[in-house]
Amino acid sequence: MDKFLHDHPSKPRTKDEQQKVINRLKRIEGQVRGIQKMVEDDRYCVDILVQISAIQSALKNVGFAVTERHMNHCVSDAIKQGEGKETIEELMTVLKQFSK
Repeated sequence: MDKFLHDHPSKPRTKDEQQKVINRLKRIEGQVRGIQKMVEDDRYCVDILVQISAIQSALKNVGFAVTERHMNHCVSDAIKQGEGKETIEELMTVLKQFSK
């Protein structure tokens, strides 16, 4: 699935960091279920599209938060250990996928 999962050691997230991301994802999961219900109820297309847009925005924000944490911890640590070039290249590859 992800070619980067085993390339670099990561700095474990704190329980608080984990919980914040999990809470955001659970909210998004609830929004997706809401859209499923809207489709089942044959709701107006524009209303469904507005909700899809909200989910896309929420997912991007989760991605930005994870990226920020990665830069502040994993990338920063890699630079200090002399492995910054590879870690930055890896991050740039993922950000290019993220921005599609």
